[in-house]
Amino acid sequence: MLKGWRSLIVSQNWLVDLPLIVFGWWAAFWLRFNLGIPSPYRQEALATTLPAAVCMAAGLVLLRVPRQSWRYVSLADLRQLALGVAVGGLLTIAVVMGLRIDGFPRSVLLIWPLLTLMLLAGSRATWRTLKERPQAQLAGAAAQQPLLVVGTLPEADHALRALKGVAGWQVVGIVAPSAADVGRTLQGVPVLGGAEVLDEVARQHGVTTLLLAGAPGAELRREMLLRSSGLGLNLLTLPTAEEMLGPDAVGRPRSVRLEDLLGRVPVQLDAQGLSQLLTGQTVLVTGAGGSIGSELCRQVARFGVARLVCVDVSEFAVYQLEQQLRQSHPGMAVSYYTANVRELDRLRAIAHRHRPNVVLHAAAYKHVPLMETDNEIEALRTNVLGTLNAATVAGEVGAARFVLISTDKAVNPTNVMGASKRVAEQVVQAVAQTFPATRFIAVRFGNVLGSSGSVVPLFEAQLARGGPLTVTHPDIVRYFMTIPEATQLVLQAGLMGQTGQIFVLDMGEPVKIVELARMMIRLSGKTEADIPIAFTGLRPGEKLFEELLADDETTAPTPHPKLRVAQVAPSQADALGQVEAWLAQAGPSPTPQALRHWLQERVPEYRPQPAVF
Repeated sequence: MLKGWRSLIVSQNWLVDLPLIVFGWWAAFWLRFNLGIPSPYRQEALATTLPAAVCMAAGLVLLRVPRQSWRYVSLADLRQLALGVAVGGLLTIAVVMGLRIDGFPRSVLLIWPLLTLMLLAGSRATWRTLKERPQAQLAGAAAQQPLLVVGTLPEADHALRALKGVAGWQVVGIVAPSAADVGRTLQGVPVLGGAEVLDEVARQHGVTTLLLAGAPGAELRREMLLRSSGLGLNLLTLPTAEEMLGPDAVGRPRSVRLEDLLGRVPVQLDAQGLSQLLTGQTVLVTGAGGSIGSELCRQVARFGVARLVCVDVSEFAVYQLEQQLRQSHPGMAVSYYTANVRELDRLRAIAHRHRPNVVLHAAAYKHVPLMETDNEIEALRTNVLGTLNAATVAGEVGAARFVLISTDKAVNPTNVMGASKRVAEQVVQAVAQTFPATRFIAVRFGNVLGSSGSVVPLFEAQLARGGPLTVTHPDIVRYFMTIPEATQLVLQAGLMGQTGQIFVLDMGEPVKIVELARMMIRLSGKTEADIPIAFTGLRPGEKLFEELLADDETTAPTPHPKLRVAQVAPSQADALGQVEAWLAQAGPSPTPQALRHWLQERVPEYRPQPAVF
């Protein structure tokens, strides 16, 4: 504390501020008497100079003004300076009036703080201007690429400030969505027009790059992508706050990514609640090597868990996860297991050894066409039996939470994978009745960008080969969200959920797969003339659109805007017995007809496609 106050008192800023304060005091007398101080008042000015300067300095110290960096002075700093000057002025009035000097010109006490504020603020602004000019001249000497900033004036203002520390760019104008802003200037940069004049403005100024400022809506981002790619322009955006704080943080503008075009709003987490749930606890994640499971591990690691237990059947996936976590969280206690959730004894041994407080069950077979023919029994044994095993051992060791990662394909399913996940939800609800001390929760969501087996990695591979991009049907639509967003909402649902509840995530608006393909073509710098799109027809078990609720289900709101609770029919009391009995007697390869018939008994809304038989 004493060291902090000492730094305020001995600050080098006083070398400029004190002379200006004294000068302002005499200038106030000078102005008061019409540019000349009569002889009697000179003695008053001289006698009160020291008390006035001390009072003003005290006001500045109380507001910590001497700590300001003049090189980066901002409006917030100037507001702090104004408050310090006001406090100093009030102290001066109190002291001078206390001296009871006969005939003291009181108007000086009003003029002086205004002059002092002008002098001190002006000195800071001048210093910043002089310091920025050499950098600007140095940047001007280097190769400068012309750049257009796209966004509202507040967004453009943020972008222009961010670009001041980035060499190689010269902002020649702003493209703003509001017509009322055209003709105005911002930090000396003119607003040239809206998106409709982009072609003309780009040619006129020789622009090669657009920068999307702030977080404009998804529609504007898509429009800019289409326009810029048609003009041969590069499209950049600023890194998000999360990226700036991440381990690979960069401050420079980056290329626009597919997730930027979906317009997903960042998730607001109950950080305090999740910290109480996870910090210092043991967390077990099944399917930990997959795209969702590995992101769950990364999100959980942020909360300082006592131990993270990672379980996955794939040796290579576990190895990759181990390499990632070792680099990003070197001090965290982690246990890695290559184990199959279908093996109850192995899973039980792992759970009893570590006794996790939270179990996140992401292990599943989720590829619809592969599970629809020849592998149906594998989907049931992993998605249903694996869920039963994981939920059972969570209850046995007294875990506080068990969270099942479900899917929108469990709603009115037309494929084995979706039906198996709906049975898994029923299993979780049934196990919840056996272990009341544990909260059993399921979370449904749709596709996530970049997950293994999803369409985005497929399109990326096809783009690398030069195309074509294959889309099953021109009208097929899917819900999409980013992997971090999905996993964060899974954790939030696990925190707030009551046992037996099924949560539905707000997936936003569905996206046509063909539009997704077109966006990815444009992001690669190509057009459909370079990379064609081919329609191949719907695959076995595939629907044109996915649903998040069955016909007889409704939802109830939760305190979180992106989470709702599905009000589903309760699981039958004998559900566990039926599931275990059938899986035990089904054998290694039951007939497709028998398997689907059993699924229809368990999931009446399941409507298998006849083409698979």
